[in-house]
Amino acid sequence: MNLKKTTPPYKLGYLGIIPLVGFVVGLALTLYGIFRYKDRKLTAIGIACMVFTVIVYSALNYVAFCTDIGKVDKEKLAQVRLNSLIANIEYYKGQNGKYPDSLAQVKSETELIFILDPTSKANVHYFNYTNIGENYQLFSCGSDQIKNTSDDIYPQIKNLKKVGWIEHNNNSW
Repeated sequence: MNLKKTTPPYKLGYLGIIPLVGFVVGLALTLYGIFRYKDRKLTAIGIACMVFTVIVYSALNYVAFCTDIGKVDKEKLAQVRLNSLIANIEYYKGQNGKYPDSLAQVKSETELIFILDPTSKANVHYFNYTNIGENYQLFSCGSDQIKNTSDDIYPQIKNLKKVGWIEHNNNSW
């Protein structure tokens, strides 16, 4: 087949508006443009596809980590995870007769249990947990990562009499 007579696949550039897929297509178009067709237009389309994907993912990353929208979503996620973690801690006590000494003990090989606080920078900190014998405290420091501030997040429990979680007390920290 004579490549000089075939038209470069310019229309594949439309796939460039699909982030991630567009990057792969863009890479292929760039390589085809340089090595197979020796076509500057095809090369430019390929580069544009890759740049578009980088811009889209950079914008998503910025929104998720640097804006109030991302902060609110992380706080909502922390609330959901705290509520779920209460059930896991109570199950642990039912199985072992006592509350865990740390959240790491609650982790399971068969169940996905989230013990990392999504509000922490880089998501590397556990939720704040303290075993107090027959009770325990559990909360998130919130976005400021400072204990005992107004943005701390606590589990939302309807019937406190059935669980060992006790509300945060500034004197205990």
